Amino acid sequence: MSDIDYGNPNTTPPMAQAIPLGLQHVLAMFASNVTPAVIVAGAAGLAFGGADQLYLIQMAMLFAGVATLLQTVGMGPIGARLPIMQGTSFAFVGVLAGVAATQGLSVALTACLIAGIIHFALGSVIQKLRFLFPPLVTGLVILAIGLYLIPVAIKYAAGGAAEFQMNADSFGSLMHWTVALTVVVVALAFKFLTKGTASNAAILIGLIAGYVVAFLFGMVSFGGIAKASWFQVPTIMPYGFEFSLGAVIGVTLVSIVSAIETVGDTSATTKAGAGRDATDEEVAGATYADGLGTAVAAVFGGLPNTSFSQNVGIVGMTGIMSRHVVTIAGAILIVCGLIPKIGAVISSMPLPVLGGGVIVMFGMVAAAGMNMLTEIKMTRRNMVIISVSLAVGLGLNLVPSAVQYLPGIWKTLATSAVAPTALLAVVLNLVLPHDE
Repeated sequence: MSDIDYGNPNTTPPMAQAIPLGLQHVLAMFASNVTPAVIVAGAAGLAFGGADQLYLIQMAMLFAGVATLLQTVGMGPIGARLPIMQGTSFAFVGVLAGVAATQGLSVALTACLIAGIIHFALGSVIQKLRFLFPPLVTGLVILAIGLYLIPVAIKYAAGGAAEFQMNADSFGSLMHWTVALTVVVVALAFKFLTKGTASNAAILIGLIAGYVVAFLFGMVSFGGIAKASWFQVPTIMPYGFEFSLGAVIGVTLVSIVSAIETVGDTSATTKAGAGRDATDEEVAGATYADGLGTAVAAVFGGLPNTSFSQNVGIVGMTGIMSRHVVTIAGAILIVCGLIPKIGAVISSMPLPVLGGGVIVMFGMVAAAGMNMLTEIKMTRRNMVIISVSLAVGLGLNLVPSAVQYLPGIWKTLATSAVAPTALLAVVLNLVLPHDE
């Protein structure tokens, strides 16, 4: 019987075990990590499969790795020093896609930089702010994110959209849906009919299967892969610096929600791996790393980072709490981010392939929000908060002309689904009296 203490974050398993475990963490989050970059690039009007989109995918991999090392290795008070995997956050997609579409990537990434700094500062007060985001509020926000993104998934599965200059005549074709449904079926089969690494990497395996089917249909072009270089250093502020107060407010609101989510993931990690509550130092350190990772990524053109909940599940499943395993995963992502050919392979993926993957991923985001809401008692007060917040948040997103007279960025925020849902949920939760 092994005398290795797997419940200790500072334990290092043998390398023959640690490397495959680290790769398992990468496989579990890889597809979710690069997808936001593809969506925001499309919203910004960047050519699908073009150099700019490829660069955003690279930065998603590179700075997910950097942020992960901030968590696992740490610097002073920064980092929880726990096996917490960081990655590009879906929570920001709604706001950033809207800002990128209306004001450009320079405004969106500048807002990410400033919001990341504010997020970092939250580390010193995060425990005092948790009362603003009970499961009722956090669950509502996560549910809104998932519901907002599901139409995007269907659009991709059907073949894309005008911003990607796809052929409108082929939109919704049987060929596109065959590819997308291949991804869904294969992903579900591996998720529920296998165990271990294959189960955790189910979506990635589904994407590979869909990619193969798309290739057989003649939908894949390898031209971009051949042109991509083998190594590239990231560029400082590649899209410039352009400040917009509204954009900063919108991204910062989501950052606060992201910080609370990271607190939850930190607590879940210590519970799953060591059977204890997270310490105040670990919670603060995780928040510092979250914010710093977001700010540093934005400097080089990367999107905001957050902790990945699916990787908490891996810790619980394997019982291996070693932070050094996740450090290996972070290093793998950094290597991937410095090799443009890897990003080019991802960029060559036809939209229906990605669509099949995100149908599952976005649906799971919504389901995660619903799961959080099951923790609360459905009193009249809580039902009013849920109904009003979702009705206004999603309603304005579905009917954007209802706020057509709002100035630019405020209209973008009002129709982002996430920002109004979050704001209303917080305010109503504070002001409405509790049921007797």
